[in-house]
Amino acid sequence: MALGMLSKALRRLLSRQRTDVAGKGQCASSPDAVLSKRLRENEALIRDAFGNSPDLIVREIRFGVSPGIAVLVVHIDGLVNTALVSEGIIKPIGIISEILESERLPLAQVQDMLKNRLILLSDAKQVSDKAGFLNDIAAGKCGIIVDGSSEAFVCDVRGFEKRGVEEPQSEVVIRGSREGFSETLRVNTSLLRRRIRDPRLWIEEFTVGRVSHTQVAITYIKGIADDKVVQEVRDRITRIDVDSIQESGELEEYIEDEPLSPFPTILRTERPDRVAGALFEGRIAILTDGTPFVLIAPATFLMFLTSPEDYYERFFIASAVRLLRFVSFFIALLLPALYVAVTTFHQEMLPTSLVLAIAAQREGVPFPAVFEALLMEVAFEILREAAVRLPKIYGPAISIVGVLILGEAAVRAGLVSSAMIIVVALTAIASFVTPIFSLSIAVRLLRFPIILLAGTLGLFGVVFGMSGAAIHLSSLRSFGVPFLEPIAPVVLSDLKDALIRLPWWAMDTRPKFTGENDPRRESRGLMPAVPNPQADGTLGAKGKKGPR
Repeated sequence: MALGMLSKALRRLLSRQRTDVAGKGQCASSPDAVLSKRLRENEALIRDAFGNSPDLIVREIRFGVSPGIAVLVVHIDGLVNTALVSEGIIKPIGIISEILESERLPLAQVQDMLKNRLILLSDAKQVSDKAGFLNDIAAGKCGIIVDGSSEAFVCDVRGFEKRGVEEPQSEVVIRGSREGFSETLRVNTSLLRRRIRDPRLWIEEFTVGRVSHTQVAITYIKGIADDKVVQEVRDRITRIDVDSIQESGELEEYIEDEPLSPFPTILRTERPDRVAGALFEGRIAILTDGTPFVLIAPATFLMFLTSPEDYYERFFIASAVRLLRFVSFFIALLLPALYVAVTTFHQEMLPTSLVLAIAAQREGVPFPAVFEALLMEVAFEILREAAVRLPKIYGPAISIVGVLILGEAAVRAGLVSSAMIIVVALTAIASFVTPIFSLSIAVRLLRFPIILLAGTLGLFGVVFGMSGAAIHLSSLRSFGVPFLEPIAPVVLSDLKDALIRLPWWAMDTRPKFTGENDPRRESRGLMPAVPNPQADGTLGAKGKKGPR
């Protein structure tokens, strides 16, 4: 009896699996996946699919001699340009109606006339499958269904409200473009087209997300970008199988090389000029609809410490500021750990007067230096997060209360020393110098384990932590490109734009790992020369005589 029950259960399970396979096996070519020739069935399908939503507009129009031919115009209110719907769709149908009143035409000829009229609109196409038609309507397009035909027309008349092109908030520069990306994909691609006016700027679009159907585009310059890297980006995007992608940060976690590393291996920016510069180097930009942040790959560590302004100022000013940025990076990462290590284990490294001053300040502090540093760092991180999340009108007030009042009260109460307040303040200021926020977050996270190593092993712990971080950075790759290039491995031709920046006329080649297809980006001998006077009174370069 038990075997009989088991066999029945197995038969039921197998029958369910066959039913599931049969249900999944329906494709666009099956009869159930194609639009019906009956207008009422298509209307019921559309209303049921959208739950008879109030923003769903289903308008029936009849044209021709009575009873005429019925046409459904379907769109989502708020996602389309209503003026364009009236001028580009309703008006052509009215013109066809006048023609049909004088002569009777077959349905096929009517569809041809409608297609010829709608061709004036951009991106007008014919669809027959239900899923494709419904997805186009949900994406903000307008659908036209003719009674008696299983093929519908879909026109792109999207005109929803969107934010305009504004100045970037996360990458502010003194000299440079004030344009930033917006949340609309087509606006972002147009900003790139304005800067790279060449047909070799290729844009490929993908749809990611089973439910959200988010548009993702990869942009590169054909002939400069490596085809293998481009194909790798395509493969990583197409293999994503999720319900929704809402922001480029979600996409980044699916395509990055080292998901468990605290360091980002893909650069994100909201500046079109920075993306254009990366494309000229042979890199690839990944744009996501609905977010102003664009991903750049492959990326290297030094790119996270450079600013677009470095390329707009004169080279010696840009080099000095870039070196200052590197120094600030190490201050933000190591200053609290060095203070803890020196005051706890290596007091002999400091001048006697300074050691006595620090000891006098710490005389009434009940905590060891490592706990004091961790306490102040956590307090400052809480304060920084609160200042970001609060409304702008309260942000300055919270900063004043937290920095001045709480800091002064903590020193007077003997909970922390004045020297520790100075160290934490310098660390916070130095962390703000990092241009890319994702690298700044990594520095904030790594600061805590290095402080713990300094509190247990002293400077040996700091050296051990930095050695581990350097080894980890050397092992990272970004789409096959070494993350520490051109320092590890050393690429002499790329050092001209590493720790310092040489003049533009000296940077005549592209980066080795990304621009091998077209390594030279400018002609040789572009260094400006001071003109010298000639005997006939004319000016010639480098003293060479020339015609007047």
